[in-house]
Amino acid sequence: MYDPPMRIHIERRHLALGTRRLGCLAAGSFPAKHTIVFLHAFPLNAGMWLPQLRALPEDWAAVAPDFRGFGESDADEDGFDRADARLEDYAEDVAALLDAMGVGRAAVCGCSMGGYAAFALLRRLAGRVSGLLLADTRATADAEAARASRAAMLDLLDREGPAAVAAGMRTKLAGPTSFARRPAVLARIDSLAGGATARGVGFAVARMLNRPDATADLAAFRGPVSVVVGEEDALTPPQEAASMAAVAAGSALVTIAGAGHLSNLEAPDAFNTAMRDWLAAVARRLSVEAEASTSTSSPRPGVDQPGLP
Repeated sequence: MYDPPMRIHIERRHLALGTRRLGCLAAGSFPAKHTIVFLHAFPLNAGMWLPQLRALPEDWAAVAPDFRGFGESDADEDGFDRADARLEDYAEDVAALLDAMGVGRAAVCGCSMGGYAAFALLRRLAGRVSGLLLADTRATADAEAARASRAAMLDLLDREGPAAVAAGMRTKLAGPTSFARRPAVLARIDSLAGGATARGVGFAVARMLNRPDATADLAAFRGPVSVVVGEEDALTPPQEAASMAAVAAGSALVTIAGAGHLSNLEAPDAFNTAMRDWLAAVARRLSVEAEASTSTSSPRPGVDQPGLP
């Protein structure tokens, strides 16, 4: 049974990155024993992670950034072209945020586009990732049909703006159970999607369109991995999750009943249980690593300390 810590303090913070401002939600006290980074789905923002920020285990702090042009983060600078946008741009922002928070390594939880950004972190800064929770996402690059769909989304954005893109995504973000029984969840999704800027949406779509296959990156990762998927997820269905879990040695695979593509919002209790199980595995792994490091660095009598009996 989960025994939550005292009320967790959650606040909005902002970081200056050159001429841009990066917004984020921070939960708990920094520095903390362990840190988790939450990476949001398209076209939402860090606010989607509030149910998880409120459910952090003891000894954990969290930070959830808004990607460029979403929430309270500025969009990409003028003069930067969509064709040059890569998910590694988000990864660099996350690294700068961790530096500013005094965090060396962090567990990373990404949903949908946030999962793609998590893979970009692995490509750039694998040593800073202590564990991966991949929710409602995929490791493979877009197939031709998906690429054509993203190109059409960019055309729609340029013609009608981000509200039209959000409206087109709405029926895909939640599952049938949420549409039938969870009006508050749907209202929350609408509110979160309503804060996206045209530039943020356009560059995000381009980044997803340009992303490489991350299967090899996932297979090479040796930290604890949990793959979570909504049973009703039509965008990244359970078979995609099973494929990722098969690639990641020793990973956990959790399918959440009655949830679609945003399983953390649609079924937060079930998602939080999976999250806490994974965080416990990450904490155990970090403890073992710390003990091994201490053991190898301890002086050996008569060898590292000559002259001792």
